[in-house]
Amino acid sequence: MRIGVDAQLAQGTATGIGEYVRGLVSALRARGCEVVELEEPKLDPWRFDRRVFWDQVLLPQRARQANLDLLHCASGTAPMSVPMPLVVTVHDVAWLRAQPHARPYARYYFGAFSVERYRQAAAIAVDSEFSRSELLDAVPGLDARRVRVVYPGVSNDYCALPRERGDGRTILVVGTVERRKNLEAVVRALPLLDTARVVSVGPYTSYQDECVRIAEDLGVADRVEFRGYISRDELLDLYASCAVVAMPSRYEGFGYGAAQALCAGVPVVASDRSSLPEVVGGDGAIVPLDGTQAWVDALGAALHGGSDERAAEARARAIERFAWSKSATDMLATYDLALAARV
Repeated sequence: MRIGVDAQLAQGTATGIGEYVRGLVSALRARGCEVVELEEPKLDPWRFDRRVFWDQVLLPQRARQANLDLLHCASGTAPMSVPMPLVVTVHDVAWLRAQPHARPYARYYFGAFSVERYRQAAAIAVDSEFSRSELLDAVPGLDARRVRVVYPGVSNDYCALPRERGDGRTILVVGTVERRKNLEAVVRALPLLDTARVVSVGPYTSYQDECVRIAEDLGVADRVEFRGYISRDELLDLYASCAVVAMPSRYEGFGYGAAQALCAGVPVVASDRSSLPEVVGGDGAIVPLDGTQAWVDALGAALHGGSDERAAEARARAIERFAWSKSATDMLATYDLALAARV
């Protein structure tokens, strides 16, 4: 099987999807698969017009030239037409559910336009049972038999990370600083957490300015640090030393930050929304989305070391659940489903 994987979002400042693509390609190759990474390094994947040009012009051209048996669009968007079976990973349907502030043309392209591509796909992989349910609800008539849950894997960097005790003060929040990530829930808890600090790691959006204003109003601006996009080594150092990882999101198709933290043996406090209870399970604290006191209690316990033993015990289970070898096995079964649909 000669598989083409759309790897364009692994270019440059790759976020969770880039991490996903890199890990999947490596895991498939480890299984002996012939994988062709389709990408154009000279094209900025984060400019909307460049993204559309890649998806609809360059990607189908490269796919045809590569003589593929199957094309896997691993970033949630897909060409209007390709001559080989198409598999799409739908990480979430946030563009239909949780992005009302985005520009109309972006909402259309990543929302309604992409939905029509999903209808044409031979098979669809989703990151969680939650995302599967959301997709089937958002796309009436979509054949549920073609939609398979394939948990993303977590890199060995996190699974093998040396971890003893946290620093007792750092609350790490990983992900784009956008409204649906709900960073303000952690900022609002900060005045009741003494010397604790929040370190936010992820690309900027204008929502960050709102979080800064909230921190200033609460008198904790000096304890909230926005680092933007950082190197992998810096991120691993933060996972190794922080006291707790917080995931206060309103909407997540998976929640890579939570899965990575569990595999690194770091205590996790997550909201009770979307996929997070599924991903965290009983291995971290699940708290009400907007329950400030609940966030204070759960984060305070982690800051004082009360969650360290639980996190250490959960680590082996998480590494098994989120192993890239398992993810690759499940994805290959999805490819087989797509190829069988062609017959």
